[in-house]
Amino acid sequence: MTSISFKFSKTQPKPTDDSITVFAVANIDGNAKLQGNAAKHEALKNLKLKALGVSGAKEATSRIPVGSSTIGFIGIGAEITTPSAAREIGGAIGRSFNDQKTLILDLPIKDQEVLYALLEGIAIVQYQYNKYKSGEKKNPALKNVEVLGPLALTKAQLDKIKVLSATLDATRDLVNAPANDLYPSKFAEIVKSQGKIENVKIEIWDEKKLAKEKCHGILAVGQGSVRGPRLVKIEYRPAKAKAHLALVGKGITFDTGGISLKPATGILGMKYDMAGAATVGEAALAIAKLGLPIAVTAFMCIAENMPSGSATRPNDVITFRNGKSVEITNTDAEGRLVLADGLILASELKPDLIIDVATLTGAARVALGNRYTGLMGDDESVAFVQKAANTSGELVWHMPLPEELLELIKSDIADLMNSRVGNPSGGMLVGGLFLQEFVGLPKSKQKQAWAHLDFATAANNDLAPYGYTVKGATGSMIRTLVAVAEQLASKPKK
Repeated sequence: MTSISFKFSKTQPKPTDDSITVFAVANIDGNAKLQGNAAKHEALKNLKLKALGVSGAKEATSRIPVGSSTIGFIGIGAEITTPSAAREIGGAIGRSFNDQKTLILDLPIKDQEVLYALLEGIAIVQYQYNKYKSGEKKNPALKNVEVLGPLALTKAQLDKIKVLSATLDATRDLVNAPANDLYPSKFAEIVKSQGKIENVKIEIWDEKKLAKEKCHGILAVGQGSVRGPRLVKIEYRPAKAKAHLALVGKGITFDTGGISLKPATGILGMKYDMAGAATVGEAALAIAKLGLPIAVTAFMCIAENMPSGSATRPNDVITFRNGKSVEITNTDAEGRLVLADGLILASELKPDLIIDVATLTGAARVALGNRYTGLMGDDESVAFVQKAANTSGELVWHMPLPEELLELIKSDIADLMNSRVGNPSGGMLVGGLFLQEFVGLPKSKQKQAWAHLDFATAANNDLAPYGYTVKGATGSMIRTLVAVAEQLASKPKK
């Protein structure tokens, strides 16, 4: 993890051997045009940008020697006007020029919010996972970023960038870790070791405690593994909390599919199936580090889904803490079983909002491609989370919860089946409908606010890096959950 020092200056510093000054280039009528102070820079006035391969296309980067120093260029498209665009451009700068110790930015930024997003983008791409690589391990060299111009960020804004970038790195470390080194008990202990924060309390529930609390979904999924399941409960209780947010995360440290074994091509990458639990756990800790005036309870529902003589079988029936029974028709639809336990526990607390996060369905990738997270829930909660996602620049798409699809998972011998049989319709939606059945208190007339995030695609980027998104575990939805907490803390009580 790289910790960057930010500095704001109105005068151009003297370049050094380990620094690079970056200027903006816009794409004007198909031509690259220098922007801001770059257009007035004596050493740059006569440069033939096209001949030098300098482009104004958004996120295009290049560098050339000018005198004894090196100049960098970042394409901005037309101009940098929105936080989302600035964050993507910041990510491109941070990835392309982090081989230098000092980055000097001379860019036409006219808004503090846009400047914040740009610097956040630079910070959150300074990540490498090379724990298992032999030989020299190349980490980003970037230590200092100096911003030229009249704008500056506040200490609170800089502290937030530091906390969020560190949180994304911690989440990525967990999600990237191989399953032989990150199994349920170790996962739980790592998160607990991070919890020495004011007003934070962390409990780890083992098999005995899970049985006592009737968390039969987590137990059923984990019973086939020699490494037992866990639930991690994180509580952040600041004085004068203005609201209560509950988070629930799917934490399957490895998913073979159980008895319903996945094919060889489908099983690769299933170490990422605990990304939801890592996300809600680290988000709760980030909210606590930022000292936000909101209570948070996070439930990390952790198990390893393995086939064995003790594994749960297709057609087994389990009864949950809230009395609902489920016939297991597919042991590879295990995420919704562990989440059901977490949703029941969260509902009993009667929070202002419950959000669950999971790499739940392969159908999410089919429906939404590689970058979007599926968002489901009641209309008010969905709109609330959409606003937070827009603030953070993360991509979500509202998906429906059609009541007629619930018929696909009605069981002949239990209340529900965990997976539809012989009907592929709306796989992501059916997963959401199943979870909805475990939100709220039984027979209660008061509806529980709830949103479900299926980020089976966005949690891991197996393609090339882009914008502020790195390759591998992305840390997706951390910043959205923090933005949700900020919104709840400032929301007037009804």
